[in-house]
Amino acid sequence: MAGGGFAASSGGGGTEFEAKITPIVIISCIMAATGGLMFGYDVGVSGGVTSMGPFLQKFFPVVYRRTQDPGLESNYCKYDNQGLQLFTSSLYLAGLTATFFASYTTRRLGRRLTMLIAGLFFIVGVILNAAAQDLAMLIIGRILLGCGVGFANQAVPLFLSEIAPTRIRGGLNILFQLNVTIGILFANLVNYGTAKIEGGWGWRVSLGLAGVPAGLLTLGSLLVTDTPNSLIERGHLDEGKAVLKRIRGTDNVEPEFLELVEASRVAKQVKHPFRNLLMRRNRPQLIIALALQVFQQFTGINAIMFYAPVLFNTVGFGSDAALYSAVILGAVNVLSTVVSIYSVDKVGRRKLLLEAGIQMFLSQVVIAIILGIKVTDHSDNLNHGYAIFVVILICTFVSAFAWSWGPLGWLIPSETFPLETRSAGQSVTVCVNLLFTFVIAQAFLSMLCHFKFGIFLFFSGWVLLMSFFVFFLLPETKNVPIEEMTEQVWKKHWLWKRFMDDDYVDGGDIGKGTKGFDPNSQL
Repeated sequence: MAGGGFAASSGGGGTEFEAKITPIVIISCIMAATGGLMFGYDVGVSGGVTSMGPFLQKFFPVVYRRTQDPGLESNYCKYDNQGLQLFTSSLYLAGLTATFFASYTTRRLGRRLTMLIAGLFFIVGVILNAAAQDLAMLIIGRILLGCGVGFANQAVPLFLSEIAPTRIRGGLNILFQLNVTIGILFANLVNYGTAKIEGGWGWRVSLGLAGVPAGLLTLGSLLVTDTPNSLIERGHLDEGKAVLKRIRGTDNVEPEFLELVEASRVAKQVKHPFRNLLMRRNRPQLIIALALQVFQQFTGINAIMFYAPVLFNTVGFGSDAALYSAVILGAVNVLSTVVSIYSVDKVGRRKLLLEAGIQMFLSQVVIAIILGIKVTDHSDNLNHGYAIFVVILICTFVSAFAWSWGPLGWLIPSETFPLETRSAGQSVTVCVNLLFTFVIAQAFLSMLCHFKFGIFLFFSGWVLLMSFFVFFLLPETKNVPIEEMTEQVWKKHWLWKRFMDDDYVDGGDIGKGTKGFDPNSQL
């Protein structure tokens, strides 16, 4: 596929756009997706650091004393501390707030500059975290990292969507999620090494090495070009056309260029994109985008990824074994996301989500049964065989998530919003995702204390519910160009077709369907 030319047909008699998969597209996407690397590292590093004794001793002495107390009745409650949870969750609360500012900069200043702002936030946050002397300094650093997450999650998927040719947009968009998983694996490997550093300062190395992906994102944003969509949207028509020729590898870009110009003109007629999101014809896209973000968090994946070392310690693994198991999880996560890149544009979105739902449900139920038996036996640690089996089951769960709900939770909303609500839709998507990420991060250790092994049954119930949602309400969007979504997807769905009337937006008539929308732009 790489380097080959193809015509991206818009279907239904639409215009065909010639597009090659050029080196500049691949390089730009890899550089931009380092935003995912930074996000993943921040997700992965916090769980390992919060299981390190010297870190707890310095910032959370109450928790440290509890972990050293052999007489504590329940392992499940050793880490139940609101301050400790705030260390992890503050990043997501800050990201939630920052995404609305990022929506403005993405629209007015461009995708590239927004990624640069994200990189700078990351760098300052890393410096504060690595040099932290007290809890306030630590939390402020995490808040700045959260601002970086808000800006990166707004700009990077949008950048990848708009620069990718239609035929491989799913695979290229998932590059962001692949980098998230690589960042988590990198963090787990770092934590495994730094936990062994003598002198108790290994946690500073773990937090400080976040500067590597932060530097890569900042450098990448300086090197890549902005998307044609963004340039045209901001009135730089000639530059937009020149960039379009470079990224498509052909001079024959006039049809696509005119489509972009028309789409930009239509989008500018919308004075209130957030209000327009609530219009009847945009309701199916909004409902699906919001549901996917809520469901993605209630799979329980972030609870496992945030606190994997803590979780393994809690269920009876030793400290070294816990960090080692977290590294295994990270590797499974990366490999399974690669599976998604190769299968998403062939197998389709719905099949991946439904298969993964069954796999995740069964894994969590069996884990709950095993841990339930352990608690019933009042044993302090899992025996070797049970421990290995729990790791295998959690890996089975993580692999299913990584080729389904992980990347597709971001990809599907990016494919479905029409141009006039695309930036606003992405803002709401990111905001809801970060809100529920914050809720899970802030509540998980307390839930673990109260639910014990039942925490896995709680999440498995949600997995069952979301699988029914996918089966009945989620249409397939594989290989459907954006401007044909209304005709080919929404108007043919048993429920959503009743919402597809031809409304007027608050700046003019956008016409029937989504005519004039750019098929190579998703967000």
